[in-house]
Amino acid sequence: MGFGLAALTRLAGSGVIDRAGLRGPVQNLVKAGTRNGFRAAGAATRSFKSMQRLGKPARLGTPAQDDAGLFDLTPSEDQQLITETVTEFAAEQLRPAAADADAKLAAPEGLLTRAAELGISLVGIPEELGGAGTERSVVTNALVAEALAHGDMGLAVAVLAPSAVSTALVSWGDEQQQADYVPAFAGDNVPAAALALLERTPLFDPFKPATKAKRTPKGYQLDGVKSLVPRAAEAELFLVSADLEGRGPALFLVESSSAGVTVEAEPAMGLRGAATGKLHLEKVALPAGALLGGGKSDVFTEVVRLSRLGWAALAAGTAKAVLDYVVPYVNERTAFGEPISHRQAVAFSVADIAIELEGLRLVTLRAAARAEQGKDYAREAALARKLAVDKGMRIGNAGVQLLGGHGFVKEHPVERWYRDLRAIGVMEGAVLL
Repeated sequence: MGFGLAALTRLAGSGVIDRAGLRGPVQNLVKAGTRNGFRAAGAATRSFKSMQRLGKPARLGTPAQDDAGLFDLTPSEDQQLITETVTEFAAEQLRPAAADADAKLAAPEGLLTRAAELGISLVGIPEELGGAGTERSVVTNALVAEALAHGDMGLAVAVLAPSAVSTALVSWGDEQQQADYVPAFAGDNVPAAALALLERTPLFDPFKPATKAKRTPKGYQLDGVKSLVPRAAEAELFLVSADLEGRGPALFLVESSSAGVTVEAEPAMGLRGAATGKLHLEKVALPAGALLGGGKSDVFTEVVRLSRLGWAALAAGTAKAVLDYVVPYVNERTAFGEPISHRQAVAFSVADIAIELEGLRLVTLRAAARAEQGKDYAREAALARKLAVDKGMRIGNAGVQLLGGHGFVKEHPVERWYRDLRAIGVMEGAVLL
């Protein structure tokens, strides 16, 4: 895209277009290219190939279940260490870079590499495949997502996008798919990857994708467009949902180098640091081994639920950032000779944020704990989704209101958090616990 814009800019400065009467059209093209980006072929910087032979798929174990049915929110020592490390990283790396990423629609150079060095994806990859995981870690993933979002939700999505694909491969990939792709996610150079479920359709239902997949003699052919895909322009591997003729929604592994795959910039109101884009699939031919989980409906349902839990965790982290920001603000900001926190309306508004946040965290972590233990969590996931959509947006709005005029300007981050929290109600996919 950079080369294309540079060429158009040079052309716009040439006297030739004045003589040809093309000044207006060329300037419009430069503006459109700058605003929306050019549609381009997907990244093709890596050739995925099997690094080892697997006799059977490698899966993570299920933690021991508590027969008493008790629910304990106290993190284990490992979870506490991981959370503290990620929280520190988010405060030192994501928070300072968030405003610049929001303005430039991309993470600062080197930031995502430093995030990959944390080894966030390693805890979700079995040791047999080069990772460090021994048990399924849905709760740990929720705590990590929450900690990252406390720094910035857009950059958190950019950081977590690759692990969504690796988690799906570990949970439902067959031995060949795992051998082909998973080792790359456990290495030093983690590939950019994305779980693409969302489509630009009113009242979009992830269980009724407009993207179509049909069988061919050699495998499958995909046609459709996916929307708001994080890091779309640089992603090397996509996990795409499509309606498989005769079977309903299914998930397919699509390498960005496949013929017919193109990406287009799609900047949005929020999550701008995630560099979201459209994924165009035009007669993309895939091998038979590209179908994940055998196309089973329960696998697809699990992906949607775990993704929605991921967004609930992100909402909790950003809401906590709002709370942590407004409390000192209302205590330090004075009006009529006293802190505005002495006003009952202000104090009650801050208290409401804290109450709603605790409710959201409780339901989200309870759903994650049940999912981790292999128990039914459909009800809890639905409640977490509902609370994240309703309360997350309300918390963001309250944060802006509590800062008054300061809440409307970019000098303070609450306006960005409000925009990000509104994304919870429309996003599907992208992250996976």
